[in-house]
Amino acid sequence: MIDSRDIVLAILIDIENNNTFSNIAITKALRQNQFENKQDRAFITRLAEGVTESQIKLDYIINGFSKTPVKKCKPLIRSLLRMGTYQILYMDSVPDSAVCNESVKLAKKHNFAGLSGFVNGVLRTIARNKDSIKMPDEADTVNYLSVNYSMPVWLCEKVLQDYPNEGKKIIEASFQERKTSIRVNELKIKKDDLKAYIYDNTGDAASEKLSVCDGYYDDKALLISGYDFIRKTPGYREGYFTVQDESSMCSVRAAGIRPGDIVVDVCAAPGGKSTCAAEFLMGKGTVYARDISDEKIELIDENVRRLGIGNVIISKWDACVTDETLINKADVVIADLPCSGLGIMGRKNDIKYRINAGQIEELIKLQRTMLDTVCRYVRAGGVLLYSTCTINPKENSDNVKWFLKSHKEFHLAEERQFLQGIDKCDGFYYAKLVSGVCEKNDKQCQIV
Repeated sequence: MIDSRDIVLAILIDIENNNTFSNIAITKALRQNQFENKQDRAFITRLAEGVTESQIKLDYIINGFSKTPVKKCKPLIRSLLRMGTYQILYMDSVPDSAVCNESVKLAKKHNFAGLSGFVNGVLRTIARNKDSIKMPDEADTVNYLSVNYSMPVWLCEKVLQDYPNEGKKIIEASFQERKTSIRVNELKIKKDDLKAYIYDNTGDAASEKLSVCDGYYDDKALLISGYDFIRKTPGYREGYFTVQDESSMCSVRAAGIRPGDIVVDVCAAPGGKSTCAAEFLMGKGTVYARDISDEKIELIDENVRRLGIGNVIISKWDACVTDETLINKADVVIADLPCSGLGIMGRKNDIKYRINAGQIEELIKLQRTMLDTVCRYVRAGGVLLYSTCTINPKENSDNVKWFLKSHKEFHLAEERQFLQGIDKCDGFYYAKLVSGVCEKNDKQCQIV
């Protein structure tokens, strides 16, 4: 019989010991157990995601009741305390006594019988006092936001500095549930037909929670919620849709891709923008989808095959290295470059713990190296589409200003910054940079 808490414990240990991203660790565990009870999968997902995204808040609370600080606990004990505290505070359907008892059993099962009393004592104390836990005062803005939304202090300060008016809503958005954005594969099915197909092929019990509606920003977008497992959602295996945020769809649409174009996607995994670009080609033209590792190439290939798109050429290539065969050949270069990911903290809830200011500076250098390299592929009159899934101005608008000073042959035709919590999508940035002189009658040039 499946032990859901033991699986969550394994996920958390995998995240901590192997530096595995939480979404990857959870997906791996769910795939291994996808034929088990649906309620078990839902419990595993909620508890693993909840502990991960609430880690700073959970540690703050545990430290208020434990003589041993969380950081000094052994990794397994630390994970058990976080799991137990999350269940006590946020999962009303689980009795506090059951939480404590199951946590003790897990400690003993994993050869920590000597610490099982410590785990039991801390969790039972939290359970007794859960209605009187004192949090930081709201007047102490940074600490209040840091603890309540489990975001490192330095990152709260940065968001508030970069966005004085919107910063609080951006931070709060990391805890707001949003529907999953999917892009309809119009080469196979129309949007209204896909809606009907999903509803018609979902079981009666599951369809009660299922919701599928139109997106806000792009005609190809649908927003879906209440599904069990995205890979088991009707239409996924048939290639009728792929997961892609609307902000990302908007960026590809802005590039102005037309049938017959040559498109180069230099950091293409998992293939969302490449396949979106290929749909705009309508079977005429070519997308060169590239990335740096075999693992990423496999992800692109999997999506291209599933969606049934034939005019995508996939290859392994480092975007920092010039491909002489592509110089001045591309109508559109898609440069969705490695970034800090601060726009998707709500979806990948451990990004906020992994990134630091030094890493951001290194990413900026990498982005500039890549832009310097891949801009050479753009033909005269062609488009360089620069995008990131971050809200950090230094990686976005500041990088574009730097690029335009260094490359006078390009001009800015359009740029857009989406902010989570303000816009109804992920935080995302794109800039459409056109090669050549800007003329008023040039359809590619719409100065903003």
